[in-house]
This record gives sequence, C-alpha cells and structure tokens, in this order.
Amino acid sequence: MKKRGFTLVEIMIVVAIIALLAAIAIPNLLGARRTANEAAAKANIKTLCTEAETYAAGTGNGAYYADEATFKTASPAAAGSYCGATKGGYTYACTMLPGSYTLTATPLSVNTGTKKYTGTTGAQILEATYP
Repeated sequence: MKKRGFTLVEIMIVVAIIALLAAIAIPNLLGARRTANEAAAKANIKTLCTEAETYAAGTGNGAYYADEATFKTASPAAAGSYCGATKGGYTYACTMLPGSYTLTATPLSVNTGTKKYTGTTGAQILEATYP
C-alpha cells in the first residue's frame, strides 16, 4: 500500500514562497496605510479651515472663533472630533484667535505619516516633511 502526502522538501518550498510573497507585500501595505493617513489628515485640516472661514464670512462678521472651546462647541462634528485629538495616526491641534487661526496635523511617527499639515488664516494649507 502506497501512502500519499507531501514530502518535507515540498512543504519547505511552499513555506519559502509564502514568506517571500509576505516580505514583498507587507512593506507595500504599510506604505499604502501611511499615504492614506496623510491624505486623511490633509482633508481634515481642509475641512477645519473651511469651517473657520465659513464662520468668519457669515456669523462671525469677519472674525474667527474666539477660542478653541468655542470652535469645538459650534462645530462638534469637525472641530469637536479633531481639535486636541489623535486620529488616524495624526495628532490635531487648533489655535483659534478672533483675527486668525492655526490648525495642525502632526504624525505620531514616521510609520503613520511623513508630512505635517498646517492650516492658517485664509484657508492656506502648508505641508512640511516630518520630522
């Protein structure tokens, strides 16, 4: 009676092929995640800038929110969720003054992002390489 099955060499070859494919795929996945984090951070800063500019153009009569607490209260979906929070590998900070504002998104590490985004008065978004 003949036994059927795989030899040790065949199993080792399959394991080596899987390890090779994993070694190629994992860095690409990490790069894609970093790129997605950066795109999300830039979009979030743009949303926060738009909210500040909309307030100044309408309700604020040319003035921006007086402080971060007012910004967070008036815009809980945007500012309330992001100002002072860490999301998607980025830490967000909001500095609101009646005549200006600065909104920043800083990556937690180079694994989560390589760009720092700053939104300033007039909805200007600046991009800097991190660190």
